[in-house]
Amino acid sequence: MAGRTKDDAPERRDETRNEAPAAGLGPDSMLSLWASWVEAASVPFRHAAGDMADGMLAAGAKQTAALMAQDPVLRAMDQAWNANPLRDVVPVDWAEVVRALRTVWLCSLARPAGSFAAAARLNASLWGAALEAWNQAARGWISGPAAPDALPGKGDKRFAAPEWQTHPVYRTLRDAYLLASDWLLEQGELDGGMDPAEQQKLRFHLRQFVDAMSPTLMLALNPAALRRAMETGGASVAQGVRNLQADLQAGRLSMVDEAAFAPGRNLALTPGKVVHRNRLIELIQYEPQTPTVHARPLLILPPWINKYYILDMQPKNSMVRYLVSQGFTVFVVSWKNPDASMEDVTIEDYIDLGPLEASDVVRSITGSNALNVMGYCIGGTLLAMVLAWLAAQGDERFASASFMVSLQDFSRVGDTAVFLDEPGLELIEQQMMQRGYLDSREMSNMFNLLRSNDLIWANVVNNYLMGEKPAAFDLLYWNSDGTRMARAAHGWYLRNTYVENNLIVPGRIRLKGEGIDLGRITLDTYAVGAEKDHIVPWDAAWQITRLLGGKTRFVLASSGHIAGIINPPGGKGSYWTNDARAGSPEEWRRGAMKHDGSWWTDWTAWLAAHSGPKRKPPAMGNADHPPLEDAPGRYVLEK
Repeated sequence: MAGRTKDDAPERRDETRNEAPAAGLGPDSMLSLWASWVEAASVPFRHAAGDMADGMLAAGAKQTAALMAQDPVLRAMDQAWNANPLRDVVPVDWAEVVRALRTVWLCSLARPAGSFAAAARLNASLWGAALEAWNQAARGWISGPAAPDALPGKGDKRFAAPEWQTHPVYRTLRDAYLLASDWLLEQGELDGGMDPAEQQKLRFHLRQFVDAMSPTLMLALNPAALRRAMETGGASVAQGVRNLQADLQAGRLSMVDEAAFAPGRNLALTPGKVVHRNRLIELIQYEPQTPTVHARPLLILPPWINKYYILDMQPKNSMVRYLVSQGFTVFVVSWKNPDASMEDVTIEDYIDLGPLEASDVVRSITGSNALNVMGYCIGGTLLAMVLAWLAAQGDERFASASFMVSLQDFSRVGDTAVFLDEPGLELIEQQMMQRGYLDSREMSNMFNLLRSNDLIWANVVNNYLMGEKPAAFDLLYWNSDGTRMARAAHGWYLRNTYVENNLIVPGRIRLKGEGIDLGRITLDTYAVGAEKDHIVPWDAAWQITRLLGGKTRFVLASSGHIAGIINPPGGKGSYWTNDARAGSPEEWRRGAMKHDGSWWTDWTAWLAAHSGPKRKPPAMGNADHPPLEDAPGRYVLEK
């Protein structure tokens, strides 16, 4: 998996490691390859561009060189960048990138005529882009700046600085990069006789390469970073070096100001009590905020690979606070952060000590024979297994279930599949055998690479080139506050879901002596997918509507895996509904109706209809389960 450290298990593929030319290539060689490629493609206009650009670029380079000569910190920066220290903080798998580039090269040799034609089209596009850049510059010198156009780069946040549009040198560089990137990615789409999984890996690693080679990531080619360096007298560059040195010592890229937040200080503030604790969970009961509450309580199962307070962020975007304000009695499971002593905890332990034991406590405290339950992400996958097991037992403790961006059918998981094939799982299992757990950084690296421009390279520019502090953003703080994963349970989960997709085959999985059949689940369900989810593609989340035996209301939220769910009323979100039966996610989407606002209001209306009449709120805990301490409890604070 990308992001492994020098002390981790061996490379994923022995053949990649044994390829001597590839094994020695790193970011420096990649940059040389990229530079020579663009240089060769841009021969027709290179000299003209250079002649007209001498003024700005020469002055900028001269000032930067002078600053470096005067300040030892800046000289250290120059040496640091030349040594490419980013390889220690950015989790790109360069061996796989080299393998992808080599594959494209070999495929091009197999079809010389097509490769020649593609290169000719690229060269023509570069000519056209360069001529248009200089023509627009000439028009601007005569009649003033033109309005932004729709050429490559418009809407790309990397090229937001005005120089990328208005200055002919920067615009030519931008267009050459984007056109060459598109050309390379198109070569990866050509049929080379690969199976779909290999084709997907090729596309993914080519994308990682072109993202990593953006000119915005080089100080001398980033107009915004150069401008800030001049404005600050080089202080921004010096601070960027200090930020880089701090990240090198920590062994990871900083994505958020970690001093800005903490659970219990300005996150996870909804009043509540820990009313139960075992070796795997704390159960939090939240205080009522209305005179009466629905008779049937709600139990929430967050993912065990993250901490629960994603559902109780700040008061303005806390789902828990919103639910309590709507008259629901809410209980939330807070998972323990496993260490090496818990390596033998199994998936059946997660079932017994998690939803089953928690639901027993909820029923004891509230006096309700049945409750509603919600599972978020892999908490929803665990919930589906539990519901199928309970159905086999004839146990009707849950009256309804809600699934938020949750997978049950793992046949389509997007680019996550690049990391979780059989060789990838073997690498993870080796790492877990060494430590007793999977470190949260490994999973975080994988998810960050799925959106590398937003979650990795934007921070490289902000932290190192601009010399800024990482942003103080609550969702990013939660994202960086991960948990470890117990070896036995997590290994079982990955193999039976991502690798073998056993959950959709009735009886193939056996838990606690029962074969798991999702078709036995007949209670009413509510399921949410997110339109731009890069972890649980929305059309994969939709598959629950055909797998369960009961009535399912599916709702599609705008935005992604996190922002699509944490989207309180009053924001900019929207959602789609479709009550008609559909044979495919595409058919469902064609008939869906769009609604402005948050899907939370739709869900709470559905939930209220399944929660019974209003009554006096239950006490906080009871004699058998007295309050142990205030929320957020202690498990969530474990690092």
